[in-house]
Amino acid sequence: MSSEALLTIGTVISVLLALAMTRIAPDVVLMIAVTFLIVTGILSPADALAGFGNTGVLTIATLYIVAAGLKESGAIFWMAHRLLGQPRSIRGAQLRILAPSATLSAFMNNTAVIAMLIPAVQDWATRLKIAPSKLMIPLSYACIVGGTCTLVGTSTNLVISGLLESEQDIRLGIFSPAWIGVPVVLVGCVYLFLFADKLLPDRQGALEQLESAREYAVEVTVERGGPLAGKTIASAGLRNLTYGYLADVERDGELMTAVSPDIILQEDDALVFIGAPECAQELRRIHGLSPADGDLHKLEVTHSRRRLIEAIIAPDYPGLDQSIREARFRSRYHAVILSVSRQGQRLIGKLGDIELRVGDTLLLEAGDDFVGHYRHRKDFLLVSALNDSSPPDFRKAPVALGVLALMVTLSATGIISILEAALLAAFAMLATRCIPIGKARREIDLSVLIVIAASFALGAAMTQTGAAQQAAEWLLFADDLAPWLALALVYALTVVFTEFITNNGAAVLMFPIGLAAAEQLEVSFMPFVIVIMFAASASFMTPLGYQTNLMVLGPGGYKFMDYVKIGAPMSLLTAMVVVGLAPLVWVF
Repeated sequence: MSSEALLTIGTVISVLLALAMTRIAPDVVLMIAVTFLIVTGILSPADALAGFGNTGVLTIATLYIVAAGLKESGAIFWMAHRLLGQPRSIRGAQLRILAPSATLSAFMNNTAVIAMLIPAVQDWATRLKIAPSKLMIPLSYACIVGGTCTLVGTSTNLVISGLLESEQDIRLGIFSPAWIGVPVVLVGCVYLFLFADKLLPDRQGALEQLESAREYAVEVTVERGGPLAGKTIASAGLRNLTYGYLADVERDGELMTAVSPDIILQEDDALVFIGAPECAQELRRIHGLSPADGDLHKLEVTHSRRRLIEAIIAPDYPGLDQSIREARFRSRYHAVILSVSRQGQRLIGKLGDIELRVGDTLLLEAGDDFVGHYRHRKDFLLVSALNDSSPPDFRKAPVALGVLALMVTLSATGIISILEAALLAAFAMLATRCIPIGKARREIDLSVLIVIAASFALGAAMTQTGAAQQAAEWLLFADDLAPWLALALVYALTVVFTEFITNNGAAVLMFPIGLAAAEQLEVSFMPFVIVIMFAASASFMTPLGYQTNLMVLGPGGYKFMDYVKIGAPMSLLTAMVVVGLAPLVWVF
């Protein structure tokens, strides 16, 4: 093996370790690797940056705008409410979720589908008196398998399609994956319908936990002529209480939320503290404060200028290594944390001392503009106003759905390519004002595009240096290995890569290995390519392997083992269907 191949394999291993063991953003890790490949001369700048011009990557970027138009117009929400209905049992509710979510995910990014459906399903579950834990994982799994049915359903399919077109001059049709995707959906949905109720816990979500939370609001006023008037909140000793924290200040009829410690107190200010029942006793010992209207009352957020918001911590949240207080959450986001839920359990203790982790669900109190401002930021995976009374403008929903139908029809009939159809659809979404240009620009996830494009460089380096050929030889440990067994090994390795890095990165890295394995066995490479396409999306056993699984972690109140219990059989069934059917549709 050449020194360049050794360097390439070392680079890939370093990338895997960095992504698995550090909190460095994936796009940063991949771009460092690309820079190393260019500087060492393993790849020319043109080869290293070719991924940024790949048709699959450009199609993904364009489809972000199409998905944003469907989301902003409320098309998904509009369809969901008409399809969910009023089932009479948990299994009936699960069935009502599986079919619509799988169908929607086949034609738009499944992450966008999940983001829109979670609030609708939460509200629906509350009305039906069904635990959200019975519905959220089926929702995520249905979106994952539904996205595999078409090229536009998941970015992974588009990435593989772009690689096939650029390296093998093979163009897949929009419904080419459906030969295997539809059976995967049918098998997966039948499994979930029969066993999800038994395997999933009966547990509250983060919102339901708040209702039974041992947190209370205590309202006090600043006494006239007292020692606190004229002092800042910090100097008055109200910033670091043992049993509670200052949430709001009401002054002359105006409400100030997420108050700064530098605000100067005035006489007759009404201060609202949130905390344990002992907070009332603690406040009574502070000279200059008097009870506003009696004692303490159970926390209720009903003020018209407040919004109760659910947010899920993302890997890019900047305060992961700090406590909530050290990260200055209130000052940074102008929001107050009411409760933190982790793996199905509400965290007790002083909120300011909690160190937030990826996947934690926060219940926040903030102003009306919080959702609009942070929905497009990478700090949170999901930002949803739980008591927001302003619905989307549904007048544009039929237009957005019509644009989607036209895009699918044009690409399915082969009149124009998928990229051209996506570009026309994006333009139509903007021209019909289904989404404003400013919001469309924010919806394009540059970090994801950078990860995918940079992964192309790693794949190119493995092919050009012979590292992929060597990896295939290690994978095919015997010369007379049966193609079916080799296919199963490629599938398993792709699933492992998906758990360590992004699904798109796993697909790009395994693509040259799959081609090399097929070449060594002297069989067609298409079954290997298709298996990689599906395996890269088949992440069911952990909340971290696929973003949709992480997004339902808090709303469903799940623990890590919940995913293993229901996800392991789901993974096995999916593997059997994919590995069994791929060589029948695309012969060896």
